[in-house]
Amino acid sequence: MSNRKFNTLFIVIVLVPFLMLVFPFFEIGNRATPIIMGLPFSFFWVILWIVITFAALLALYYLDPEKEEEGDV
Repeated sequence: MSNRKFNTLFIVIVLVPFLMLVFPFFEIGNRATPIIMGLPFSFFWVILWIVITFAALLALYYLDPEKEEEGDV
């Protein structure tokens, strides 16, 4: 994967969860019901996007084209 393509993918993967946690997109998940795992849906919404962001960044770490180059000193 080229660096340009990787950088574009990184920006998209970081920007989407950010947008889902700020107004106006947070309004999709901003409600008290239903209760999921003992949490109101709005709390679950935030935790869900934090987990999705972590998983996406972890996947990007393994796809990083420069990861092998950093180890050579």
